[in-house]
Amino acid sequence: MLTIDPSDVPGEGSGPAETNSPRGTNGLAGLRVLSLESRRAQEMAKLIANYGGNPIVAPSMREAPLESNVEARAFARTLATGGFDVAIFLTGGGTRMLARVAETVYPREQFAEALQKIKIIARGPKPAAALQELGVPVTLMVPEPNTWRELLRSLDENAGSLPLKAKRVAVQEYGAANAELLAGLAKRGAIVTSVPVYEWSMPEDLAPLRAAVTAIVAGDVDIALFTTSLQLIHLLQIAAEMNLEAAVREAFARVLIGSIGPITSETLREQGLPPDFEPVHPKMGYLVTEAAQRGAALLNAKRNRAASRT
Repeated sequence: MLTIDPSDVPGEGSGPAETNSPRGTNGLAGLRVLSLESRRAQEMAKLIANYGGNPIVAPSMREAPLESNVEARAFARTLATGGFDVAIFLTGGGTRMLARVAETVYPREQFAEALQKIKIIARGPKPAAALQELGVPVTLMVPEPNTWRELLRSLDENAGSLPLKAKRVAVQEYGAANAELLAGLAKRGAIVTSVPVYEWSMPEDLAPLRAAVTAIVAGDVDIALFTTSLQLIHLLQIAAEMNLEAAVREAFARVLIGSIGPITSETLREQGLPPDFEPVHPKMGYLVTEAAQRGAALLNAKRNRAASRT
């Protein structure tokens, strides 16, 4: 198993790793399973091993200092002076992180008061819950599956009460920028400001990630499990630095891809690596359980399809 560190990992699967599976079930027997978990690396490795799998754990993130959030601090200052008409919040974790960054500029209450003066859009219940904690009402809630497509569609349907033309719109981002969303807002006449929030950066020790890239390319990974979008972004970034990104993408045609839930799955699809399965609940335990129950059959089918195309 690759090196493990205790760094934290956010995402859809950040709750308890519930699983009803008994120890010793061998649904992953003989399979090499890659996890990019950080804080829960040891827990994930144990879950995989309990099913007889060979865990390959490559921590992919570490917590970034608040001071590194230059764009977020600039957003807080501009917001306080009435510089925005609309703010779009894409993730619960990013919303809370943005509030913590704002507290390095002025009191939390002042941040909440400034948000209360503008239109607020939440991409689903998670950012809405984070905004509720601040006492900030949501003007528009984006329906499931909460992707950028539903967000733009909701804005179009509410264009009368939420016009975008010439409006100064801030978009809280978390991880990779969503080019389609930003372009869609600009096409509708908005003056868009991207507000990336960096709660997580690359781990200090990149050796496990590099080893994971090498293993994928060498065909030494059977299943890859993703519990947050940033894991994929960081994996591909390291692959690019190693001049192996194209090889990694090609190799994934023979690697079963498991995604914790719809937000992570959306990123995987945007990157041209559609997930092969999602668990019934967005939790680590359910993800590993489903991999054990269906993984071998799904992997065999995927590799047969790949072989038939060659």
